[in-house]
Amino acid sequence: MFARCSIRYKLLIGVSLLFLIVCALSVSGLLGVNSYRGLVRTVSLRAAELPLADELTRSVAEVRITFGRFRPPHDVGDSRVHNALVHTQFGYDLAGVKQALKRYREQLEQIEPNGTGIRDNRDEWDTVTSIQRTLERIEDLSEAENWGLEAYRSDSLREELDVLYQLAGTLPGHLQSRMSQLKGNARGEYHTLIGMTWATSIMSIVMLGILVRLFYSWVFRPLRVLIEGSRVVASGNFEHRTQLNSHDEMAELATTLNDMTTQFCEIRDDLDQQVQQRTKELVRSEQLASVGFLAAGVSHEINNPLAIIAWSAESLESRMHDIIYADDMKPDDKHNQEVTILKKYLRRIQDEAFRCKGITEKLLDFSRIGDVDHHDANLQELTSDVIEMVKHIGSYKNKHIEFQCSEHVVACVNSQEIKQVLLNLLTNALDSLDEDGTVTVELSLHRGQAKLIVRDNGCGMSAEVLEHLFEPFFTRRRDGQGTGLGLSISYRIVVDHGGKIKATSDGPGTGAQFSVFLPLVGTQHETQQQRRYQVA
Repeated sequence: MFARCSIRYKLLIGVSLLFLIVCALSVSGLLGVNSYRGLVRTVSLRAAELPLADELTRSVAEVRITFGRFRPPHDVGDSRVHNALVHTQFGYDLAGVKQALKRYREQLEQIEPNGTGIRDNRDEWDTVTSIQRTLERIEDLSEAENWGLEAYRSDSLREELDVLYQLAGTLPGHLQSRMSQLKGNARGEYHTLIGMTWATSIMSIVMLGILVRLFYSWVFRPLRVLIEGSRVVASGNFEHRTQLNSHDEMAELATTLNDMTTQFCEIRDDLDQQVQQRTKELVRSEQLASVGFLAAGVSHEINNPLAIIAWSAESLESRMHDIIYADDMKPDDKHNQEVTILKKYLRRIQDEAFRCKGITEKLLDFSRIGDVDHHDANLQELTSDVIEMVKHIGSYKNKHIEFQCSEHVVACVNSQEIKQVLLNLLTNALDSLDEDGTVTVELSLHRGQAKLIVRDNGCGMSAEVLEHLFEPFFTRRRDGQGTGLGLSISYRIVVDHGGKIKATSDGPGTGAQFSVFLPLVGTQHETQQQRRYQVA
């Protein structure tokens, strides 16, 4: 029940248990000390009664002695003087008895009434009351004149004095009887206090054990689990998760630690992915720079021989025009095979020469590093123009292009270069389609950038193709044509504009998607390739 409480309440429970332990031990100790103190005080008070009881007994004895001096008179004159002196002394002694009784009474009043054991002084009070009454009767008898001459009064007074003496003599006996019982009473109280002390000690030990157990399960064990978990994570095992079921701040701390570890793993994976992506981009930039550097050095040298080869093939074909024409006019079974083969090879020489010339022109475009002007351009109109141009190409007539744009998107770009990028993406997407396939072009604003998406439902791409897609001379076109420079040039143009281009595909046969992000404001972006060319 308490396991789901917060640390605050668990600490309050622990403090309460500790308080109960202290209270139990304190009460036990205080009861023992108080009992001992009360016993000592009572013994000291009762012990103080003994001299007072003795004093009272002596005072009564003196009264009796004084009363015993009275003699019946033989000589009336002498007896009167003698008895008068005895009567006076008798009064003094009786007053002494009253004073002794008063002091004894005051001593008795210091003990609480209705006590038990040695504190029980009810017999003493009864005796004191009887002594008081006897003194009153003695006073009444002693106040009469010539009381010594009256025999009946003397006998009554003597009897009362005897009673008084007997009562005074019983007072030490009561106290001695209580003192004799003190040993048994003290032993009983001792056993009671010992039992109570053992009970409170055992209860305190049990409560202390419960407290230690609770603190271990509520505080120390969760702390140990947290420390061990943090050490495991610190050692590099980021898959470790700390589990605590205490449902308190410790569990919340463990959950927070797990969340931090999860976020760290996500950040680490994202950084690893970014590093891999930046590494690929760096490698790609190195490749582009190398190809561009090579293209800038050799394209002009290759164009001249290619032009001579193409011109020579055209010249040979023109010189043999009559022979080829005459052979073409003959029936099929009369054709000269040598002339047909010669015409075929001349045409192939021309086609391949012009194809190579086109490649070198693309290499020159790829290696061009001159500054280009950027200006605000309506990307919606620019995209519509490229789509309209591509739609009328004969090989794409049975394929569909859908354009979606619900926003006015204006970016600071070089229009011709962006058209070239869009043209490359569209032609690649259309070439990957079967008949009646569809290419979807989407243009929108995304987080302060222009977002251009070209999506097709064509042949798709494998992970290997996606990895090398933007590398120069890499191509997997289904018709076997292409130089593999179109996407590389498009990548360079987008990067030069300060943007990003990304290709995604779920695999072969699932189509592909190219996403281009361009900043809306013109940038002075300079690629590593440009810097190398400028240094060169």
